[in-house]
Amino acid sequence: MVKGKAALFITNYLKLKILNLLLVGSVAHFIVSCSNSSEQLNEKQEIEEPLESTINFQDEVEFLRRYTNIIVLESPNKGMVAISEALQGRVMTSTASGDEGRSYGWINRELFESGDTLDHINAFGGEERFWLGPEGGQFSIFHGKGGTFELDNWYVPRLLDLEPFEIAIQTESKVVFTKSASLGNYSGTRFKFDIERTVEILDEQVAYESLGVKPYQGLKQVAYQTTNILTNKGKYAWEKQTGLLSIWLLGMFNHSPYTVVVVPFYQGEEDELGPIVNDTYFGKVPSDRLKIGNGVIYFKADGKYRSKIGLSPMRAKNVICSYDYKNQILTIVKYSKPKEATDYVNSLWEIQKEPFQGDVVNSYNDGPPEPGSKPLGPFYELESSSPAAALKPGESIKHIQQTLHLEGDKSLLNEITTKVLGVSVAEIEEAFEE
Repeated sequence: MVKGKAALFITNYLKLKILNLLLVGSVAHFIVSCSNSSEQLNEKQEIEEPLESTINFQDEVEFLRRYTNIIVLESPNKGMVAISEALQGRVMTSTASGDEGRSYGWINRELFESGDTLDHINAFGGEERFWLGPEGGQFSIFHGKGGTFELDNWYVPRLLDLEPFEIAIQTESKVVFTKSASLGNYSGTRFKFDIERTVEILDEQVAYESLGVKPYQGLKQVAYQTTNILTNKGKYAWEKQTGLLSIWLLGMFNHSPYTVVVVPFYQGEEDELGPIVNDTYFGKVPSDRLKIGNGVIYFKADGKYRSKIGLSPMRAKNVICSYDYKNQILTIVKYSKPKEATDYVNSLWEIQKEPFQGDVVNSYNDGPPEPGSKPLGPFYELESSSPAAALKPGESIKHIQQTLHLEGDKSLLNEITTKVLGVSVAEIEEAFEE
């Protein structure tokens, strides 16, 4: 049995899932209509004194190596990326300034230290993990066949939780992981597939060019790219009628009280493009935590209030960012988003009317699952998904994601946010000023 803080983490995680289940659908509409009482409850969920992580990269890697094999990739400019072979080629953390530099990925030390594993999920953390979707619905791969959409019937597939991927290629700058596996969904469809996941640290020039900006010598930076390929190795085509899979990348990052997530979106009328943002995952996000600007969404990522947002393929562009305006850290996640793709898996915990109208990109801010409890981390998440994979035997889908961390002079960071996001660092900082 897991004891101490590890047990508390898992208990809170499961409570979060319960609340998520209760707050979707018609219940969510009820909570929105009762906004006054909801806001009073939400005020009690905030942490009075959020903690800011300042742990350095070397300390984090040394800790992880007590429990698992860690591969470290290095760039000439002191950028470093730590990867876990045992955890599906997961990027655990990274830094822009060598061993003594700030560590960006959130690590669940309590769970590692417990030396135990759990049935439903083992949330070890890490700033980019490989998962598959959907999580909920009639095509869920997280709920047992024909069962209820409740926690007792919800399990992260062992493939995505505890099974290691094999190393096919390893060089100084990249590692290629492979895995052959099969999974069944809630409706009884069996998928047989191969996974190939490449993690590579990017040259400084390449990293900046991918953003369409010039290199900035006055900034510390680290960038890495993952190329994720899912191939149908079965005898039958994957079709909508029986369910589809998608590649789902999720990253847990160290929060700060000064971190704001920025999501650019396509502007247009709602009757043509749909709602700008889905902000009712855990009840509607209060207006002091979510702002819609001119083509961008601002979302607080301070680890104080449990909330989540998502954007549909009609609204999402191919980038999501966060900015810590006190420590002057800009994180940019850029992902592949095919222009013609409109079908994304829906992870709502119910039999769905629209199982392929899910979100492309998401951000989650951690906080207490219920009044008086402790947060899971705290941390914040940036997520992206591939389109639903309608694959014939032998066909593949590829999802590429680049993560770039930049630290340094505010004026230089301003040039990048202005170019990539269309807003200044001052606008980001001022988004939630009282």
